[in-house]
Amino acid sequence: MEEQPAAQVIQRSEHRAPDQARSFKIVPNIAPHAHGSVLVSTGNTQVICAVCLEETVPRWMKEQNVPGGWITAEYSMLPYSTLTRRPRDISKGKLDGRGVEIQRLIGRSLRAAIDLDLLGQRTLWIDCDVLRADGGTRTAAISGATVATALAFAKLIAAGTLEKWPLRSLVAAVSVGIVDSKVFVDLDYEEDKRAAVDLNLVMSHRGEFIEIQGTGEEATFSGTDLSGMLAAGQRAIAAIIGHQRRILHDLAPEIPGIE
Repeated sequence: MEEQPAAQVIQRSEHRAPDQARSFKIVPNIAPHAHGSVLVSTGNTQVICAVCLEETVPRWMKEQNVPGGWITAEYSMLPYSTLTRRPRDISKGKLDGRGVEIQRLIGRSLRAAIDLDLLGQRTLWIDCDVLRADGGTRTAAISGATVATALAFAKLIAAGTLEKWPLRSLVAAVSVGIVDSKVFVDLDYEEDKRAAVDLNLVMSHRGEFIEIQGTGEEATFSGTDLSGMLAAGQRAIAAIIGHQRRILHDLAPEIPGIE
């Protein structure tokens, strides 16, 4: 009887279990001229997140007499962030659809966590630039931007620009997918290419959902699959938020309401 070939053993980066997120590292104050900034690394993915407060709001808010402030995000992948050079959007004369989608996601995620009235008539700009892409750049940008925003608020409170803390909760995000019929958390690029289902999950530190993006890549998924991905993603996000808390405890211990 002919022997069947042994099933391929999937070796994950950092020797992780399927439900384990990659290492999460923060280098603060990477952009000194910003109000708050970090270099966030999730495995080999690296993103610079910088936050600047501008003393104005978008024109539509002025025209409609909308009170409070606004938060907007910009996201880009630097030309050398991928294996082959990626042209800058400006060279193409327009933003690509993926970049627009991601920066809107980042903006929505942070607006869910911040009291816009406490910003006053100001705009908080969140710039996320990918230095190295190995999967999960949008989720890394959200988790890093949250820390950069908290550091910015600490600086603005100390300077007297803001009177009260606008940050209502920490926010973290992670990718989840079904790869070779198994639920994997925090997919790197090679895993993402093989994923039959791809899901991005954004949550607050209170365990509240902010956004769920799930797509079958030429495949379908069941309610049981979805429940498994959500449960694995929730556990991974709890671990990422634990990292955020420890980092902020050292860098900005005066931040209220995040324990």
